[in-house]
Amino acid sequence: MTSGSRQSTAPSGRPARSAPLRRLTARGREESHRVASPLELFFDLCFVVAIAQAGVQLVHALAEGHAGQGILDYAMVFFAIWWAWMNFSWFASAYDNDDALYRVVTLVQIAGVLVLAAGVSRAFDDHDFLVVWLGYLIMRLAMASQWLRAARSARGSERTMALRYAGGVLLCQVGWLGLVLLPEPARPWVFLVMVVAELAVPAVAEKDYATSWHPHHIAERYGLFTIIVLGETIAAATVAVKSAVDEHDALGELLPIAAGGLLIVFSAWWIYFVVPIHGHLRSNRQAFLWGYGHYLVFASAAAIGAGLEVAVEQAVGKAHISTMSASAAVTLPTALYLISVWALHARHFKVGIAQQLVLPTTALLVICCTFLGEWAVLAAGLVSALAVVVGVTLTARMVARESATPETAAAA
Repeated sequence: MTSGSRQSTAPSGRPARSAPLRRLTARGREESHRVASPLELFFDLCFVVAIAQAGVQLVHALAEGHAGQGILDYAMVFFAIWWAWMNFSWFASAYDNDDALYRVVTLVQIAGVLVLAAGVSRAFDDHDFLVVWLGYLIMRLAMASQWLRAARSARGSERTMALRYAGGVLLCQVGWLGLVLLPEPARPWVFLVMVVAELAVPAVAEKDYATSWHPHHIAERYGLFTIIVLGETIAAATVAVKSAVDEHDALGELLPIAAGGLLIVFSAWWIYFVVPIHGHLRSNRQAFLWGYGHYLVFASAAAIGAGLEVAVEQAVGKAHISTMSASAAVTLPTALYLISVWALHARHFKVGIAQQLVLPTTALLVICCTFLGEWAVLAAGLVSALAVVVGVTLTARMVARESATPETAAAA
């Protein structure tokens, strides 16, 4: 049994044995001590393989001066990765029974994302999405089978909801064939149409019955995935710096980039986890907007790592782009991350105009750092760290005022 699964206790005090196959029924939204399971953590780690592959290809595209096409391909591939992860995470929050069949189907989904990862380079280099589509097909067939299994154990409107999910997943998978069969100029439009279709599936499926996802569990799942993506960013940047030092002995040029990159990632972690977001997730409307918005959070966090690699390559003369373009590869995704986290997280907990303006102002200043040449990344890191300091200071002052108010009233 995993730490996130329900388990009964035998009279001896030890966990009771459960049957290897059980009905896939909904879990309770008010369930206590709900945490991510080892299977979910394993699932996340395997998904990072695909994110890393997308990041590598984005680096190559940016370093060669093909920013427009590279960003478009990255957005398309990253959506497939993120949406498959998100579908599983919300389903697991509502229906994870951790029996043998559930585990096997989840492992099949992991196999699918590894197939998708194997096709990322062909999608970028040759605009051939066949392998990516096949990997996505494996993941989505497994997901549809989970929904059909849930429908088998459900009744009434819950069963209808599960069948709508299964049908929506399968229909959208057919639509994604457009990326394989249609000519290249039509593919961006296919992508846009299918994004709208995919995002509409949960809204249509749950219009009469809402799944019993767990707010604390969902918040933890997103937080853990954010940590993993930021960790991949640090790993990618570290490898790039090491390679540049070994091959070009350019430590002086790389130290500002390395220091700035660390400050950006450390600040990104601090800013994301400074507020307990699970209390805000009280309805499907709030939760869906929050969950959908994380496409920008995850994509920008991963792109920061790619940008740091580009900055390193440009500093040692391996990238065929200007210093400003290399700096923008770091500062723009950093600014997007800050704005996205503010919109999804921080603004719900900030009190007063000063607190509300910290992150938007920081994002603007980070963009301005783009024009500082070889010091751009370090400056962006310092600005990000300063935002943390300012935020902590403003919060401390607010707490101090609130603590002083009762004492003043008592003295009066």
